[in-house]
Amino acid sequence: MVSVWQAHLSFVLLGFVLLSALRFTAPWRPWLLPVLVAVSFIPVNALPLAAYVRSFTDDLAISTLVLLAWVVLSRLGLVQPLARRHQVQTLLLFGLLSLVLYPATLGLTYFDPYRWGFNPRPMIVLVAAAALLMLWLRNTLAAWMLAVGTLAFALRLKASENYWDYLVDPLLTGYCLIAGAGLLISAAWRPFLKWHRGQ
Repeated sequence: MVSVWQAHLSFVLLGFVLLSALRFTAPWRPWLLPVLVAVSFIPVNALPLAAYVRSFTDDLAISTLVLLAWVVLSRLGLVQPLARRHQVQTLLLFGLLSLVLYPATLGLTYFDPYRWGFNPRPMIVLVAAAALLMLWLRNTLAAWMLAVGTLAFALRLKASENYWDYLVDPLLTGYCLIAGAGLLISAAWRPFLKWHRGQ
């Protein structure tokens, strides 16, 4: 039952983030959420539409849902946009977690960090230290992503029994790669623009 509600939540958050990126939807942003909630329950061959989207995305990590919720609140003007340095910190943190996990799952390394997630006490200690570091850096988004993911694991709010599945997923990894590449290109391009303007 929890996974069904998670499917609807993922559908609504992903739909809002994608649609709100279009400029012409700006006047109707407050109405997008209730409309998407209603659309997610539309039955198609006896299954709600959200279930079909879930077949492509699987169950998103709780940290990804927190990130999507933050983006939604930011685009509704309820929270301040993330500062550039906090964006970099968040991308580095979850990019590092993805770098630890996914090369092994692709068979590129000989050790299997995924099994750490079945008995994750050392991992939880490290994640708690990372969350405290993010709080010290005043990066509340990253701290919330780690804390809510850990709390959800403690409460077993997903079907998975593995801690990794609460912290990272392919969607979050892809976002870290694309957004990180964008920031690097922007940082490399800025000095060239300054030099060009100075000519």
